[in-house]
Amino acid sequence: MAAASKESSPAERHQFEAEVGQLLDLMVNALYSQRDVFLRELVSNAADAADRLRYAALSKPELLGDNPDPKILLTVDPESRVLEIEDNGIGMSKAALAKDLGTIARSGTRTFVERMAKSADGKQKPDLSLIGQFGVGFYSAFMVAEHVEVESVAAGTAKGWVWSSDGRGSYEIARTGRTRRGTCVRLHLKEDAKEYLEEARLRHVVRTWSDHVSVPIELRVSRDQQPQVINTAAALWTRPKKDITPEQYVSFYRDVGHSFDEPWITLHNRAEGKLSYITLLFIPTEQPLDLYDPERRRQLRLFVKRVFITDRTDALIPPWLRFVRGVVDSEDLSLNVSREMLQQDPHVARLRRSITRRVLDALKKKAEKEPDAYARFWRIFGPVLKEGVYDDDEWRDKLLELLRFRSAGGQATDELVSLSGYVGRMKEGQSEIYYISGDDPAQLAESPQIEGFRARGLEVLLLSDAVDDFWVPRVSEYQGKSLRSVTKGGIDLSGFEPEQQDGAPDEAPAGDVDRLITRFKTVLGDEVADVVRSDQLTESPAVLVAHKDGMDLQVEKLLQRHGQLQALSRKVLEINPANELIRALGRDDVNDQEFADAAHVLLDHARLVAGEPVSDLAQFGRRTNRLIGRGLG
Repeated sequence: MAAASKESSPAERHQFEAEVGQLLDLMVNALYSQRDVFLRELVSNAADAADRLRYAALSKPELLGDNPDPKILLTVDPESRVLEIEDNGIGMSKAALAKDLGTIARSGTRTFVERMAKSADGKQKPDLSLIGQFGVGFYSAFMVAEHVEVESVAAGTAKGWVWSSDGRGSYEIARTGRTRRGTCVRLHLKEDAKEYLEEARLRHVVRTWSDHVSVPIELRVSRDQQPQVINTAAALWTRPKKDITPEQYVSFYRDVGHSFDEPWITLHNRAEGKLSYITLLFIPTEQPLDLYDPERRRQLRLFVKRVFITDRTDALIPPWLRFVRGVVDSEDLSLNVSREMLQQDPHVARLRRSITRRVLDALKKKAEKEPDAYARFWRIFGPVLKEGVYDDDEWRDKLLELLRFRSAGGQATDELVSLSGYVGRMKEGQSEIYYISGDDPAQLAESPQIEGFRARGLEVLLLSDAVDDFWVPRVSEYQGKSLRSVTKGGIDLSGFEPEQQDGAPDEAPAGDVDRLITRFKTVLGDEVADVVRSDQLTESPAVLVAHKDGMDLQVEKLLQRHGQLQALSRKVLEINPANELIRALGRDDVNDQEFADAAHVLLDHARLVAGEPVSDLAQFGRRTNRLIGRGLG
């Protein structure tokens, strides 16, 4: 087997991007025990090239020339220790070789390198799903090869180019004598990778990872042998479900999703009638790395009559279902549909509704029949579904049924609760769904702001995702029950008696409390919007709440954090008349200095509990020291 033939013009040498150099080093050193992945990635790239040629040929049939049938050919040369993966797909130009193989044009590449570096130092098991998710599968070739050549002729051109590198910091591009369309990846294997020259080994890897590929994969192990097809070579989604094994579904999922977990839900359906299509959809078990990547692609591939159209399928699935992987094959769309036309095509709109409904129905069924498994799914993908509650009016009601929450007080348990479950165990006379939002559900469960609710057996939902502060105002109520933040003032709990009365501390007389509140207002002045007695506190001396007509505490902090609010508003300070400290401050022997110190320290402490900064750290320290000193004295 000869190396790529080059013309007399000198090769151009280029340096890899710094991150490519890091990537190659990690590929070689971190994934030694998982090297089969290289063949899956290179075969997948070859199949993609065939799909893209078929799409391009819809408008330019001359691109197919006299070689219209797609195929992938694996050729081995044991004497030279060379393995070739060749396709007759779309091919690459000189510019494409430099761009696609010399650089990684993804903002998330640094994240990829950092994740892989953790694998390399032995602290974590290598996460192979990162390779496909970040579009860097080609570089896995260097796990088995000491030198790689990529010889290619772009469809519709007569010039061939060869890219070559040993993966040590640079690559070369030169002209080649190749004239036939397509790409040949030539791997000069390392001594310890000779197993990939064995027929049985290659057959096993292809059957394991690439059997579902609809392009025929041929294997030739000697020059005098005719190539033999070694995969099923039929689009998996077109086959009857009864003829597909669970292992084949898993293999297909791992290829289309660039994942190494197993699908949690597999949805394989064929619809016929006004809208005819096939869908093979997967919901992952593990979180894809790019779930929150702004450059992410929807992981659905659109086919029309088995012809690949695009993997940029924003029109086929809403962004809040971006974790769904799979394929959609339509009989009704035109083969000449452009990616831009997809947004306006009424068939696509109907497909989108059908796919969305099918996924939501499957999730609802799982939630009802396997609540523990659904709870695990929810912890991973729940924040993404909440995005749909916020911005998708069409599906909001269905999504509300899928929401799950941690809660505290009332009949709360360690299990997640749905909105309907919460309503079903509300106390008699309760007309509101109480919630508190923040960053940490464990801290929210211990917040002073839910003390009174807990004492009265009222359940409070704990909302700890950033998106919670946006979807709740859009919903406002569920089954006629309004959603109410416990961090806003004006909540009337007088209709609910505390469930535990024994040993409850006595409150200060009403007149004393009124005088105490007046004294707090005088000392604190404009630092607070108001001072009132609290119906919510049972243990803590004081707490800050938003005005009943004001903005929720967490929403306000979030807006300030993102520069959309210059300063936090003044809050209402609620004091607990039954607290020992508050009662002590009502004594006549507390002088003005002592009271002022205590009032400001209580306010700053309430600010800290609410996640706000103290107004003056130095003053806070001096006042605290004076109070401690007087107490010890």
